[in-house]
Amino acid sequence: MTFRFLLDTHIVVWWLTAPRKLSSEQLGVLQRAAGANENVAICAMTLIEIAFMLRQGGRARLRIPLDELLRQMDRPPYMHILPITREIASDVVSITGALREPADCTIVATARVHGLRLLTSDQRIIQSKLVAVVE
Repeated sequence: MTFRFLLDTHIVVWWLTAPRKLSSEQLGVLQRAAGANENVAICAMTLIEIAFMLRQGGRARLRIPLDELLRQMDRPPYMHILPITREIASDVVSITGALREPADCTIVATARVHGLRLLTSDQRIIQSKLVAVVE
């Protein structure tokens, strides 16, 4: 299976719950992917981040249970979960000086290892220039 895009955690949540928060470029990428039945990728770490977001009071803000949010990932564009591999772990180590959050490092490393553009609104990631982004 081939992919062109990896979604950062907030992009996944916004696409599924509040698409108006996406930039026009991000929304366009996701709508085109959905229309073409194209898969997009997410890092396995994104599932953990979503679970923690909901656990820390995010559920009230999102008004959606975790199980329902995860089920929505099975609608177009289909989100394929990429595992964290040894190669990704090795790349995480090489970029930890540029980014502080272990989850951000893991997501960026996943995009780099797989040669994917990252849809993100995270200014630290964008400014780091560690990976090609759609902001």
